[in-house]
Amino acid sequence: MRITLERSNLLKSLNHVHRVVERRNTIPILSNVLLKAEGNDLEMKATDLDLEITEKTASMVEQAGATTVPAHLLYEIVRKLADGAEVSLATATDGQTISVASGKSKFSLQCLPQEDFPDLTAGSFSHAFKLKASDLKMLIDRTQFAISTEETRYYLNGIYFHAMAEGKALKLRAVATDGHRLARAEIDAPSGCENMPGVIIPRKTVGELQKLLDDPEIIVAVEVSDAKIRFTIGSVVITSKLIDGTFPDYQRVIPANNDREMRIDCADFTKAVDRVSTVSSERGRAVKLSLAEGQLTLTVNNPDSGSATDELAVGYDSEPMDIGFNAKYLLDITGQLTGDEAVFLFADAGSPTLVRDTDSENALYVLMPMRV
Repeated sequence: MRITLERSNLLKSLNHVHRVVERRNTIPILSNVLLKAEGNDLEMKATDLDLEITEKTASMVEQAGATTVPAHLLYEIVRKLADGAEVSLATATDGQTISVASGKSKFSLQCLPQEDFPDLTAGSFSHAFKLKASDLKMLIDRTQFAISTEETRYYLNGIYFHAMAEGKALKLRAVATDGHRLARAEIDAPSGCENMPGVIIPRKTVGELQKLLDDPEIIVAVEVSDAKIRFTIGSVVITSKLIDGTFPDYQRVIPANNDREMRIDCADFTKAVDRVSTVSSERGRAVKLSLAEGQLTLTVNNPDSGSATDELAVGYDSEPMDIGFNAKYLLDITGQLTGDEAVFLFADAGSPTLVRDTDSENALYVLMPMRV
């Protein structure tokens, strides 16, 4: 293999694919990125056996071929080369090393044969549809903070994507929950979602997707089967295994009859929660919301360091009530709201609270209260 390409193009593609590679691997080939030169392209592929990313980038191919190179090492070398430089990659005749040359800089890296590189893309996909990158990004951004990090409840370690009939309309929904809070976002279902199986996309795949959806106008092609999902975003293809588990019936925990409504300026509320939680303990992080007509008092008590209170004017005309929440969870939710006002719908101090955004009907949040 012998090719030449722009450093910026090589770096951009390596930046997309090398992140999948785990820093520590018991299987040496999984530390490598597969380089495959043919036609006018260099194709790069990296995998951790659960997630695979490939990307093609334009290059001058003098001699077609393929090999695998340590991913993080190659990325660091290319990152440190001069801006605007051209990079030449050439494998030795025995295929055991590859030279990376740019200007007067030259490196020689150990290779492993491409035949050993695992392939995740086998199998067919039963459903395919397309949607705007901005829509997919919205679904992910509004829900990913609520993904559980508790490994024992593995079926909560991702975002649940599914098509759902709502009246006569079909919606594509994303839901995440960790048992303490729940986030749900939806868009009008694109054509091809009909009868799609509900799938749980793993946390790591969600994180990589988020970084690739920077162009809102690009159209993303999505293919789904019972075991895998594939996203094609421009020249990048992400193939991921799905979490093999059953997502809980989240509809049961979304309250339908919360009739005590509080409307509050979102920015003021966020700042006030952040202020009073300064004195909260790392373990507790509880903030008490005391509601009376037209007024909200926020209180934090920490026996070790002290207490804090703050008051805000709110739109509230129901019975007075006290309710406690984890301050971090409150801030996570208000951080997703795009409207000027947040709407909180309460039942009582022991029941889940519903939070809505005045700017978007497409997302809602559920938060479990704490004892305070």
